[in-house]
This record gives sequence, structure tokens and C-alpha cells, in this order.
Amino acid sequence: MAQGAGPGLRLLPVLLQLLGLPAAHGNSTGSDSLYVSEYFSQSAQKLSFYSWYGNAKVFHFHVPEDTVLLRWLLQASRGKEPECTSMEVTVHFRYGAPPVINPLGTQFPANATVHPSYNISITLSSAVQNTTFVNVTSPAAGDWFIAAHLPEAAGRIEVKGFSTPCTYMFQADMFVLRLADMPVLEPGVAMPQTIISPAKPLHVKVFVPKYTARMWFELRSCMTSEQKACSVRVVLGSITLPQSFQKIITCTGNVNCSLGLDSLPWEKWLQIMVESLGTANTSVSVEVLTSFTDCRPGSTSSFLNFSLNQSQAGSGLGSTGTAGSPTQSTGMALRNASEQRSFCLQNQPVVREDLDVVSVRYRLLNGPAVPVYSISPTLLLLNLKTGMDSGGSLVVNLLLNKTSLSQANATVVACLSAASPVLSLNTTRKCSTAFFQGYPLSVSTSSAEAMVIVLYPQTDDWFLSLQLICTKGQGECNTAEAKVTIIAYLTPCFNDCGTYGQCSLLRRHGYLYAGCSCKAGWSGWSCTDDTKAQSVGAQNLATLLLTLSNLMFLPAVAVAVYRYYLVEASVYTYTMFFSTFYHACDQPGVAVMCIMDYDTLQYCDFLGSVVSIWVTILCMSRVKKILKYVLFVLGTLLIAMSLQLDRRGVWNMMGPCLFALVIMIAAWVYHGVKRRHCYPSSWKRWVFYLLPGITLAFIAISVYAFMETNENYYYTHSIWHVLVAGSVAFLLPPRDKHKKPWAWSQKLTCRYQICQNDREELYAVT
Repeated sequence: MAQGAGPGLRLLPVLLQLLGLPAAHGNSTGSDSLYVSEYFSQSAQKLSFYSWYGNAKVFHFHVPEDTVLLRWLLQASRGKEPECTSMEVTVHFRYGAPPVINPLGTQFPANATVHPSYNISITLSSAVQNTTFVNVTSPAAGDWFIAAHLPEAAGRIEVKGFSTPCTYMFQADMFVLRLADMPVLEPGVAMPQTIISPAKPLHVKVFVPKYTARMWFELRSCMTSEQKACSVRVVLGSITLPQSFQKIITCTGNVNCSLGLDSLPWEKWLQIMVESLGTANTSVSVEVLTSFTDCRPGSTSSFLNFSLNQSQAGSGLGSTGTAGSPTQSTGMALRNASEQRSFCLQNQPVVREDLDVVSVRYRLLNGPAVPVYSISPTLLLLNLKTGMDSGGSLVVNLLLNKTSLSQANATVVACLSAASPVLSLNTTRKCSTAFFQGYPLSVSTSSAEAMVIVLYPQTDDWFLSLQLICTKGQGECNTAEAKVTIIAYLTPCFNDCGTYGQCSLLRRHGYLYAGCSCKAGWSGWSCTDDTKAQSVGAQNLATLLLTLSNLMFLPAVAVAVYRYYLVEASVYTYTMFFSTFYHACDQPGVAVMCIMDYDTLQYCDFLGSVVSIWVTILCMSRVKKILKYVLFVLGTLLIAMSLQLDRRGVWNMMGPCLFALVIMIAAWVYHGVKRRHCYPSSWKRWVFYLLPGITLAFIAISVYAFMETNENYYYTHSIWHVLVAGSVAFLLPPRDKHKKPWAWSQKLTCRYQICQNDREELYAVT
């Protein structure tokens, strides 16, 4: 993460004044609280038109603890070229993971739950640069992500070098204002505090321990400095985008104000802000009190058991009892209803196995099937806190064993949530925690399988809670048990982007994340949207067009052989072969055949195309043979080097063409001066061969450079093949007059004096 620390303390007042941030706030004693300003920046990135997630430029920042104000400085700029027009830059924000965006309105995979991202638009019209500020008060501490992109791509295939596209740049800077001495609330201890003015709210924090079931917040003894009834607003929690679930209560008068919260984030600091709603010069004194209700967990296994079982049984995952631990089976222990009531949840230990980058598998110690009861929920912890786990897709699959459930009307309700576990599940309660919205699942005898896909899960501990619910009352389920097989894993791309997609690992400033690049008209997050997909017949037709159109080189090869241009014929055969199999391997659908590595086929195709043009123009120049073959070899070597440096550069083709044309024109001028008339001298040569060949070549270049798009590529590029091959057949010069066609039989026999002399010398030696 490329972030730089901000200015020193001496520059803080100037920086705060420029940003319009307060320099200090009062605390309970009337003195000034210490606010620290920090600045983080990342280098500017070049924006791209959007066709898939890889076109979005992602910025990754980390917001420190105790931050009370976050300000984004967003700078978008464009070049000054004439091609630059008004453009709209879309910027997305999200806490905990990269934003899940859908600018094209495509479909997401089934069972994927998506929250719309928070976004703004920055317009670049007449101004070359646009600067925008975005403020977030009381932001959540941790990873924050910004993604920026241009509108949808036009789909036109640009030839590198033919046009100069406009450059659009985007840079994001982050300013944070954090409180260095934020008061800490101790549970069960009332803390008196003073709010000096409405412009200077009170910030306190409390630590939520692990296994906390409920927190009770109370604000009491509220009184103004003028001994009047006070009016304050209390905000619990921090802002998280795209959705925020802060709890806000308004307290008026001297009556105590209280709020109870369930399912809080474990082992995190909870921010509480109290601001006065009274007049400007009136201070307010309050007492803040918090208390927690603990949750007693019950565990069916331990990591010590797992370690001993692993050492004794290799890869066994049983829950055999060890010394000092109960030896009775898990199922028998949990069937006792009285023992279940003594616990508020049942822990199921989970082992995290890192397989690869953004690839994790979760293994349950007691096997993939876990028991689920009605008295208390079964809880699984899925660790996604490494900082790199948010760039993939979290998949959780539940499968109910129907034979294990005796109650036909019972349902296993599950909730997958981040940071906070849900400790009470029923049919009416939504799958939500104190500050987050979870992902609900349910399985029953009628629907025994359920799946949820979380795209780009936020960096945190994730909890899966399961509980057995009976529709006619929980009394029926007291002794019931359900066996649910749980499969949970983190994958870079769900289903590996399917048949018509490619999973690509992307990197921005050291942060790794994955995205799907779709083909054959398929689209969507995981390439599951077939709205514009090509049928198998259309894919086969496209493959046949791009491959069989290369057979138009056969007339050019035949003409070259007939006119005794064997080197040129070999080059055309090479080009035809590799162009055919390159396009057979390059197809996006199912009609694909690769006889060798794709990169090798592509390089050979490009090399053959340029060298074919090179040797054709040199052949037309009618230079001496020794010079022609030297230029053949030397030019081919230079073209091979140029293609290795930049395979798609326009000058790889234009450079050899122009140089060969200069040689040809010079040679034609020389021949014309020497013969004292125009060269080539025959008007039939110009009318029936040169002009049609030049016309076909110019049409081919126009189609290649200006008409190809992603949608018509199969047709326009096939036309390019036909036109280029046809122009070669027309442009090849006639054979030398002293050579007869198909005269190889004379060469194979010994009819020349030099051959006879060699034979006589051989006889003489022997």
C-alpha cells in the first residue's frame, strides 16, 4: 500500500486552516483536546473506459483508530489534446473491501447478494482539472477503497499509433483528523463529561469484549450550564459505506436516555458521539454509562484435540476425547437440553487453510457436518483478516441431511455476518447485527441446499450462525437435532468465471484482487449474463471465417510459385499457416484449437504478416537478386526485433512498408531513367495488376485501422485477410523473361556443361 505520512506538527495549523478543519475541541475539564491531522496520498492513475472490473482504478487507504473526520481530495484531469472532450468520471467508495460496481447493468451470479456502492460523479467539461471533496464524519477504522473509471467503452479496436487517445488522470488523497486522547468508558462506571458547545461534540469510546451478547448504553444527569433542560443527540457506531447502520437517539430534558444493542462487533472499539442541540454558548454536562451482558460459549471440540488427533491419525479430523476433556461424543453431550440452556452458543472450531493468493479453504474440526439445535445457535468463525482476503469471493454452501431431522416442519435458519455474530435467530428476526446487515440462509426438508456468495467480502472476522426453528413452537425442537454439511471457501473468482470468462489477478499499489474478463458476448460479474452471448453456431461461424479466410493466400502462393518467386511463396505459406492456427486458438468461445502456445502463435502471425508485406514490395522493386535477398534477411531480423519490443505498435508494419516503398520507388525511377520511359512500361500492367492491387491494399488498411470493433471483428478481420492476400496476388511482378515456368525437371537432370565437367572430374578421380 503506497501511502505517505502527512506533514509535521508545525504545519498542522496551516493545513487545518486550508482544509477548514477545527484545530482543537474542549474536553470535560475545559482544556483543549489534542487533535492530530494526517495526510495520505497515492500516485495518480490513468483512467480507462469501462468494459470489465479491470478497467476500474482502485485506491487502497487505511484509516487509523479514533478518526473523527475523514476528507477525500479527489482530483480528475484530462489532457489538452483536440481529441479530449467532456467526460464524466465515476468514483465509488466502500469500507472494508473494493466496491462491487455494475456500470453496465449486467446480471450477477445466482445466490450473490450485492449492496449498491456509494458513488459520485466528477464532470470534466471545459475545465482541464476538477477537484472534489468528500467528507465522512466518524468513519470506521480500517481499510477503505476507492474505484474510479470512465463511462462504458465504445468497443472500437484502436490500432496503436493511428490515433492519439485523450489521457484522463485521477488521484485520491486522504486527510484524517483523529482525536489523540479520546476518553475511554469503563463498563459499569458512570463517566461525567461536558459538551462545551454544539460545534464541539463529545467523543468517547468503549471496548467490546469477545462473547458479548448485549450492551446497555445510558445517558443521564443531563443539564445545561444555565440549569435548563438539555437537548442532545447520541450517535453510536461509525460510518461504513456503501451502507451505514449508526444508532442515533435524541435525549431531551432531564429524563435518562438509554439504548440496548445486540450483536455488537467483538474485540473492537465502539465510538460514541454526543453533541448538543442547544444554543451556541451553552455547555452541557452529562454522565455516560455502559454495561455488557456476557455470553457463555460452549465448545464441542478444541484445537488441542485437533492437534493430538492430527499427530496420531495423520489427516484424521475426529473429535476423540483426550486427558482432562470429556470422552462422551459430541452428539450425546448436546442432546441434553439442560446443558444446552447453560450456553448461549455452541462453538464449532474451524481451521483456515491458505491454498494460494486470495484462495482459502475452511475445514471444520468435527467434519463437514455440524449439529444444529434450537436452544442455542451453532457458531462458526471464518477468519478473513489477512488484508488480502477482500479481493475474492466468499462462498458458503449449506446442505441439510434430511434423515437427521425428525421434525418435518423444522427449518435450519442461518446468518452470515461480518464483525458481529447473530446470537438469536428466528423466522421473524432479520439477519442483521447492531451495525451491519448479514446474509440470510435457510434449509429444510423441502429445500435441503442453500448457498450465498459474498463478492469482495470486507476484511474482518466473519461469523456463520445456525439455529433450528420450529414453525409450531420451539418446544417441539428442544430435543431435535439437524445435521448440516457446511462448505466454506474463498476463491478469486466464483466458478472460475465459467466457460466464457477468464479470472485475472489484478494489482494496484501492492493490493491484490481478482476480476472476470468475459468473452463471446457473455458479461456480468462472473460471466453468467448471456443477454448478448453468442450462440455456439455463431462461434463456429466466426472461427471458420477467421481461419478459412486465410486460404485466400493460396492464389498468392500459386502465383509466386508459377513466377518462380520461391522465397516469397515460402513466406506466404508461413503467414497462412500461423494466421490460420492463431485465429483458431484466439477464439473466445468453445470453438478453440491451439496447436502450440498462444503467445507463440500470435508472435508468428504478426511476424509473418509484416514480413509478407516487406518481401512483396521488395520483389516489386526489381533490384538485383543478391541485394534483394540481403534485404529479405536483414529486414526480417529487424522486424522480429521490433515485434519483440512492441508487438502491437503501428510502426512495426508502417516502418517496413514505408522503407520498402522508398526502395521500390528509387528502383523504379532508376529503371525509368535508364530505359528513358515510364516503369513499368506496360499500361496493361498498371490497369489490370498494379492499380487493383494498390486499391485492395488501401481498402484493407482502412478496414484494419478504422472499421474493426469487438462486435464485427470476425467479419472485418476476415475481409482484411481476403483483401491483403488478393492484393499480394495482383502486385507480384511477372517472372523474368529468360526463366520458363515449371522448369525444375531440367534442373534435376545433368544437362549443363558445369555439371558434366563435375561428373567427368569425379570419374577421373575414382
